[in-house]
This record gives sequence, C-alpha cells and structure tokens, in this order.
Amino acid sequence: MELSDYIRVLRKNWLIIVVLTLVGLGAAAAYSLTRTPIYESSSSVAVSTQTGGTASDIQQGANFAQTRINTYVGLVTTPIVLNPVIAELDLGVTAETLAESVSASSALNTTIVSITVSDPDPVAAADLANQIAASLSTVVPEIEPEIGEGGSPIRITRISDAQPALAPASPNVPLNLALGALVGLALGIGVAVLRTVLDNKVRTPREAEQITSAPSLGAIAYDAKAKERPLIVHADPLSPRAESFRALRTNLQFLDMGGRASFVITSSVPSEGKSTTTINLAIALADAGKKVALLDTDLRKPKVAEYLGIEGGVGLTDVLIGRVRVGDVMLPWGGRSLFVLPAGKIPPNPSELLGSKQMSTLLDVLERDFDVVLCDAPPLLPVTDAAILARGMSGAILVASAGKVTRHQLEGAVEALQTVGAKVAGFVMSMVPTRGPDSYYNGYGYGYGYGGYGYMQEQPKAARGRKRKTPVAVVPDTAPAIGDLGSRREARDATDAPR
Repeated sequence: MELSDYIRVLRKNWLIIVVLTLVGLGAAAAYSLTRTPIYESSSSVAVSTQTGGTASDIQQGANFAQTRINTYVGLVTTPIVLNPVIAELDLGVTAETLAESVSASSALNTTIVSITVSDPDPVAAADLANQIAASLSTVVPEIEPEIGEGGSPIRITRISDAQPALAPASPNVPLNLALGALVGLALGIGVAVLRTVLDNKVRTPREAEQITSAPSLGAIAYDAKAKERPLIVHADPLSPRAESFRALRTNLQFLDMGGRASFVITSSVPSEGKSTTTINLAIALADAGKKVALLDTDLRKPKVAEYLGIEGGVGLTDVLIGRVRVGDVMLPWGGRSLFVLPAGKIPPNPSELLGSKQMSTLLDVLERDFDVVLCDAPPLLPVTDAAILARGMSGAILVASAGKVTRHQLEGAVEALQTVGAKVAGFVMSMVPTRGPDSYYNGYGYGYGYGGYGYMQEQPKAARGRKRKTPVAVVPDTAPAIGDLGSRREARDATDAPR
C-alpha cells in the first residue's frame, strides 16, 4: 500500500476512529471518577556510621553504610518495623496488610532511605510515614552488632518529616485520559486497517487493473437519479456522468483490436450497469459520427428495448432462426447513425443461439457495414452466454461496479473469458462517486437477481404477454436467416438506414 492508500483508509473510516477514540476517552474518564483518591506522603532518614576522626575511618564507615543501605530499605516493610507502628497508632491491621501501602527506596550511591505511605487520608499517610521512620531509627541500631563498648556503629537520623499531601497521587486523571484516548485511537486505526484488509470489494480502477490485467477504459460517474434517466448522454449531455461516457468513447477509439471494432459489454454479476453503459456508449459513438450497431444479446433478461422505448417483440432471436431479415427488424434510433437490434422473443436455448453459425455470420455482416458493433450481453458468472459470444468478436469490455463486485467475482469473470479464448479489451468502472474519500460507491441496476439467468425451457409469461407499443411487420419464415445487408450497402448509405 502507498501513502495515499493509508490516507484513503483513514478518510473512509474516520467516523469509526473518532467514535472509538471517544469511547477510550470516556472509559478512562469513568475509571478515573470511580477510583478512590489515594494520597502519598514521604519521610526520609539518613544512614551514617559512628567512626573515628581519621579520614580512613570515615571512608570505611561510609563504605559500610553504603553496603548496608539495601538491607535497611528491605527492612522498612518487615513486621519488626511495622508492628510498633501498628501498636502506637492502634491501626488494627496486620503488618502484612500495612506493608501493601508502604514502600521504601534509596537513590544510587546515597545512604538516604525514603519511606512512602499511600492512604485515602492524607493526614494518616503522613503520620504513618513519620512513625515508620521513627521505628526504623530504633530498630536498625538494635539489630546491628555492637563494636566494643561504643554500641552500634549505625546511626539513623530523620532528615525529612512527611507532610499531608494537598492533591491525590492517584488516579492521575490527565494521564488516564491521555492513555484512554491513545488506546481508543489505536483501536480505531486497527479496526479501519482490518476492515480494509478483509474488504474484498473492488473499489478502485487500480485494483481492477491488477485483477484483469487489462487497461482501464473509463470510469462512469455515479448518478443518484440513474434509474430515472438511464440514457444520460441523451437526456442530460452536460452532466458529469454523460461526460464519463464520452471519455469512454474516446478511449475505446484508441484500442488496437486488429482492425475490428465489435465488442461484447458484460459484467461479473447483475446490477453493475452493463446495459446502461452499452446504450450510452452507443449513443456517444453515434454522436461522434460513427455508424453504430447496438445488439441486445441478453436473451434472458433483455433491457435495451425497454430503455430505448422501442418495440422488442421481434429481434435477434427471430433473425437467428431465420424468421426475419436483419434489415427488417434493425431499427434506427434518436435521429443518429445508431441502429438497434432488440433481443426479440426469449428462447429456451440462448447459449446455443449465440454460439451458432448464424450468429457468427450476422456479426461478420455487421462488422463490415458498421463502424462499431456493441453487444449487450448477460453477466458472466451466472451464465456462459457472454463468454461464448465474446469468442467470435474483437474483444470483451467488463463493467465492474465500484464497491459492489468482489475480487473473486471479477477474477471469475476474467477466467470465464480466458477459458474460451476471448480477449479482454478492457474494463469500465461504473458508479464511481464524484466526491468522498474514494471508494464508497452506491450502485444502481436494472432489477434482476443473480439467479435470473437460469436455463429457460419455455418463454416466461411476462414475455409472452408483453404489450407491443407499435406493430412490427414480420417477414415470412422463408426469408433468409441473416438478410442481405452487404448487397444493399449503397442503398443503406444513401438513405442512412438499413433496409
């Protein structure tokens, strides 16, 4: 990951980080407020030796005291020192209990012992510290061996008496709050990174490019009103989403497909916007002066006729089975050089029809007579229609919905195309937001579920009972399967419409 990726993760998960930081801060505050304040008081004693007046004697005495100082530090919390204090102050506790609130220390290379007592009562803490220092001053000379008639060589002198503390030593509220905030912040960042690591959605063109090993042809801007106006290039040519399709058109024209320009536009799963992408791209290409053939090869859930508002009862399936000529059912649209071939009736064997010789012949004819041929095909993972169709065309364009399709799904789609030897011309990221950190994308779709591409044994009732908007003349069954677009090319060019 690059620095920009980490910044994107933080921006995307800032709310979680802030909430967990506040939770840590609140927990630290609650802990601090529920603790009993503890006050600390300290007294100090100095350890010295009774020696002669020579420099040698003084040095030896200092060395002796230095070697014994750790013993006196440990002696502070023993019953021999604490029991007299308990009796003097009438505490009613054992020496072991009292030792838990008493500590002693000595700085390095010094003979000073500091005695610290912790207690909820600051006055009691000071009294205990002073009494323990006095008890230590009495006990140490008693346990040290006497030297001759001079008594113990060790002398304990109190040099600092304990005073009641004005502020509690614990809880340390500022420190606790700072630690709570830091722990919450670290936890929030950890959760953000974990979410990113576990997130298998494809959110950026760079991720899709790594998976597909294909170039990015464009990114379609997200539009909250996409369902209301799917043909954005026609409905609102100046919108950011319409400009996205024009950029896609420009990039598509630079693809080197060996002189061919026929593309299958598909996706990994439904609801990634592949139909609207196909139609808007076709309109954009036609606006640029290209002669475009748009085929609805989604013979399971056709949407092109519905989006364009044309009659789709007769179309591709009728051409492939030889019922009509292609020139009789390929309709001009929008006053542009755009001609649309609807899907027609939903057949029981869409995969077989799309992989038939008649389909291959039709594509050859259309490639010869049109500048660009675009086929709106079903998603790749539910069914194999798109992969079969892409094998006979110049390439497949994958539509990947940012934030919807997973890495596994996109990998499966690419594998499905590679298995049949189809070329992935590139991919298009759909529903890319125009604002935000990067990758929170909201999808739109055309409303059919993942399982809607099952093998159909018969035409659905909805399709059989579909109401036609305009009557369409059907050529008798004796008509050729594909028609004679090639032989009538001059006539088509003269009238700018197929016959």
